[in-house]
Amino acid sequence: MPTNTVVLKKGYKPLKKEQYMCPNHQEYFRQKLSNWRAELVEESRETINNLQREVRDVGDEAERATRETENSLELRTRDRYRKLINKIDKALIRLDEGEYGYCEETGEEIGLARLEARPIATLCLDAQERWELRQRQLGDVR
Repeated sequence: MPTNTVVLKKGYKPLKKEQYMCPNHQEYFRQKLSNWRAELVEESRETINNLQREVRDVGDEAERATRETENSLELRTRDRYRKLINKIDKALIRLDEGEYGYCEETGEEIGLARLEARPIATLCLDAQERWELRQRQLGDVR
């Protein structure tokens, strides 16, 4: 992992007038992704701790069913977090390799606004729309 020599000013936001994916942009998104990852890991840890602490011997069937439903929802959320953490890790690798911010399909800039809204984006908007259209078409065939 490269050593970060860029120190961002407090409250820094990437600007269009700056060169796209300049060192400031890269460091901004590295921090954004790393912080997001840390939050997800902590929430997952809390979920595991909650499930481990929970008393399994619940009095009546209705309460047991309610707990099992809640546990199922928590585990599904945790699984979504796991998948999201994997995507964040891949984005961090792309950052290290200098590929972050560029469409995997076309090589075009994904754009600061799109990355701000979805920092794990790997496709530019046009490529994403084409991908979604293909998914809908495949869904209609089945």
